[in-house]
Amino acid sequence: MAKMIFMNLPVADVAKATAFYEAIGFEKNPQFSNEQASCMVWSDAIHVMLLDHGFYRTFTTKEIADTHKTSAALIAVSRDSRAEVDAITDAAIAAGGRQTRATEDGGFMYARPFEDLDGHIFEPIYMDMAAFPAAMNDQHEGVAA
Repeated sequence: MAKMIFMNLPVADVAKATAFYEAIGFEKNPQFSNEQASCMVWSDAIHVMLLDHGFYRTFTTKEIADTHKTSAALIAVSRDSRAEVDAITDAAIAAGGRQTRATEDGGFMYARPFEDLDGHIFEPIYMDMAAFPAAMNDQHEGVAA
């Protein structure tokens, strides 16, 4: 079996969270979804499980973080271009999310982070690996040895 990631996220409203994730390009897997949870597929290897708070609590005795107030994780997702970074962040904003900080444009690296309806932060990122060596050389020029 291929290695896979199933990321479990507590959400206040499974139906609203499911609609949000569908709006940004995830597909719902009905086989592993019900009124308590939605299995949202990002790729063959990456799935996000949206779990209502009651169901999420069956997996942990810890308090559920209010991710509108507390950062619990930063979830970076690669995209194939700057346009794809902009597209997913624009879709997130249109679906009720918000951009969490200014767009980061480091030349070879481009990111526009957003949070979902429950405050979970995603950082879509594009890296132009062909431009990476030149960017690293530029950073080290003028640095005393």
